[in-house]
Amino acid sequence: MRRLLTALFGLVLALPAAAETSLRIGLASDPDVLDPTLSRSVAARQVFASLCDKLIDIDQNLTYVPQLATAWRWEDEGKALALELRPGVRFHDGASMDAAAVVAGLERHLRTAGSTRRGELGPVRGVEATGPLAVRILLSEPFAPLVAALSDRAGMIVSPRQAQVTGAGFARQPACAGPFRLTRRVAQDRIELERFAEYWDAANIHVDRVVYRPIPDTTVRAANLRAGQLDIIERVMPSDIAELRQDRRVRVLEAPSLASVYIAVNVANGPRAESAIGRDPRLRQALELAIDRAVLNQVAFEGLYRPGNQSVPPGHPFYAAGLPVPGRDLARARALLREAGYPNGRAKIRMSVPNTTEYVQASEVIQAMAAEAGIEMGLQVIEVATLLRQWTAGDFESLIIAWSGRTDIDANLWGFNACGEALNGGKYCSAEADAALREGRTQVDPARRAAAYGRAMQVLLTDRPYIYLWHPTWFFGAAAKLHGLRLVPDGLIRPQGIRLD
Repeated sequence: MRRLLTALFGLVLALPAAAETSLRIGLASDPDVLDPTLSRSVAARQVFASLCDKLIDIDQNLTYVPQLATAWRWEDEGKALALELRPGVRFHDGASMDAAAVVAGLERHLRTAGSTRRGELGPVRGVEATGPLAVRILLSEPFAPLVAALSDRAGMIVSPRQAQVTGAGFARQPACAGPFRLTRRVAQDRIELERFAEYWDAANIHVDRVVYRPIPDTTVRAANLRAGQLDIIERVMPSDIAELRQDRRVRVLEAPSLASVYIAVNVANGPRAESAIGRDPRLRQALELAIDRAVLNQVAFEGLYRPGNQSVPPGHPFYAAGLPVPGRDLARARALLREAGYPNGRAKIRMSVPNTTEYVQASEVIQAMAAEAGIEMGLQVIEVATLLRQWTAGDFESLIIAWSGRTDIDANLWGFNACGEALNGGKYCSAEADAALREGRTQVDPARRAAAYGRAMQVLLTDRPYIYLWHPTWFFGAAAKLHGLRLVPDGLIRPQGIRLD
């Protein structure tokens, strides 16, 4: 009997440990800096979904829900926002999240040089701790978009031990309060995260590792999914959907998006603003009139996206209905070129293009349309993070890019158009647009806000620092063995609840 028990015990010891599960996610591009205060890329937001929790989150219905904050309320006639914080939260470096840590984290967004969150926080003038787990955000005037801002990167809190470390220094060892922490990053190849055992919602995490693989070519991403090398891929191209749906090993998931894609123009940022398209709004208008958005959508995206000309799609509560999507008008485009000093057409412009299939494909269609109006468009394909750096530095004439969109329209417009804001890479500045945008963000009445943004759009669509083109639908590819993925219109892949059979 003793020998039998010993043998059985030996068998138990010989059994292999439970295999670790890795969630492998294919991204459309390599993220820029993994610092929530400085980051501006869509790809970084995907990684932050696993790395850095926010004070507030959104759900599938765009409802604000608790995350690091459990409750919030407006005080002082809209000039203060009080938040109750979740107890028992730890950062990746072991520090506890309390009111002092949240104050330091929000002040970091406000005070750091080059912060791309500063504009999102609007008239916030300070943050104070009102208890061990309570903070109060103080504003100089009411600011309706604040809750929306705290549901994104402006609401991500870092460890107080690293609050003074920014950029590359922070990104080498980021300490947030998310379900996973960084273990390794190989530029242009992979980002590896491991499960954080002290995560406050650990019971809702069912994988041990998350590996992000930047693969700009959509067809290559899809092939990796079908071969079992990836578990989820983002931004499936419409042209790949039919083939994926025929493969029983994978599923195609679909969700509406908040995103918009546009051409940004350098109108005042350094020497490269001294270009034909930067100097003359007539050339920008001619380019827009050369583009048939409906045909672009059909040719490049199987008709599955939504043509648009504003930061929100037609039908949105803040869409300026009096400024509808313009149709193509080649005769008017050519006339504008003659007025601008190009009697025989042949105006030349250069456009920087991210090195992903979607952008390259669409840009080639736009290039052909522009040529029919007499505009010679040179395309320069650039890696996404490099393009974003060039955008900030003014090292571009025009570029095509997406903004993943926010629940409040202010975050779609203010940072990109207001004078001197961090995301305004073309250095556009209009006192009239600024005044209307400022009124929209400081009002609380929806009708008055809509009217203000309508006036702003009238100016912006006349000056054309941006030419909006389409609003994508989010298409994800997922392995059949994957379950629990929640589809939220911000397009982020949240690891909470995901299981792999």
